[in-house]
Amino acid sequence: MVTALAGATAGTATAGTATAGTAAVGTAGEYVALGDSAAAGPLIPPPDLSSPGCLRSLLDYPHVAAKELGVPLKDVTCSGATTADMTAPQQTSSGPVPPQLDALSEQTRTVTVTIGGNDVGLVGAATSCINLLPGIVPDCVDRFTAGGRDQLAEKIAAFEPVWGALLDAIHAKAPNAEVFVAGYGTYLPRNGCWPIAPLTPRDANYIQGSIDRTNAALARQAAAHNAHYVDVRTFSIGHDVCKLPGVKWFEGLVPTAIAAPLHPNAAGMAAIGGLVAAAISG
Repeated sequence: MVTALAGATAGTATAGTATAGTAAVGTAGEYVALGDSAAAGPLIPPPDLSSPGCLRSLLDYPHVAAKELGVPLKDVTCSGATTADMTAPQQTSSGPVPPQLDALSEQTRTVTVTIGGNDVGLVGAATSCINLLPGIVPDCVDRFTAGGRDQLAEKIAAFEPVWGALLDAIHAKAPNAEVFVAGYGTYLPRNGCWPIAPLTPRDANYIQGSIDRTNAALARQAAAHNAHYVDVRTFSIGHDVCKLPGVKWFEGLVPTAIAAPLHPNAAGMAAIGGLVAAAISG
């Protein structure tokens, strides 16, 4: 994957990073949004029917940010996307969609990207940790850390250079754009909230800790590859799946709003869109 992405890049530019509200001002022009379901907003109405298989919402955070900024948007985010789908067609239920990087050009002035959760298996790990019989069924953290090796931590560390190569490829395809990497949120509070989120306290801390580890890797790569990191994790504390409707930004295993389980809801997308717009505008 690093080799494939490196083939699309002309090299790494000068390092730079910023959190929401502190990024350099983006130049007016076309905004292209790249990413997975954390950016696409699956099941949040109304749907974007231009690519039905991507389950992309017209209220996802790119649409919210573009509206706040008053800039034209090309949104190619797609549920289920991995970094491989940046440079190769992605198969969806309604047929293949083009590589996401094909949406970039010299006319692109702003790029946002949220990607990598599927590559390192965060959602799969979370669902595998569902435990309806705590104390009888072992905590899944024991399985993920058996033999003194943290499987998710190793996956994230091994994958980190791919994020850097992707950012280089984005710069090569959109040399006049500022690039903003939006991280993943705080889905679970400390010790979770079983049975609302049916993970044991240890497992909830392990899963959120792995999300935080992913965010840290994204922030490092943004700093090293001339991109701005938008910190969603910090701003979403107190808006996790355990909170009441109207407060939470993310849905649990049984959603209380029209949104995909374990994904941002409309309120979350509105909030994240605001953070992204603030980062872009400075």
